[in-house]
Amino acid sequence: MRGMYICLCNAVTDGDIRRAVADGVRTFDELQARTGCSDCCGCCEPEARATLDAALAQVAFPLPLVTA
Repeated sequence: MRGMYICLCNAVTDGDIRRAVADGVRTFDELQARTGCSDCCGCCEPEARATLDAALAQVAFPLPLVTA
């Protein structure tokens, strides 16, 4: 099942954005480079950014090791 379309110009879904984050995407520029999201008309940019932020909020970032 495909998710909700976020970018109609490039057929990018919310699932595509979540998968990109799971694969290491951390910024909107990286998302655009990976998916092509929001690089045509730009109408989807606010929704794409919100979906990216929501996906990033669910990713666990490793904490750096501190040694004394």
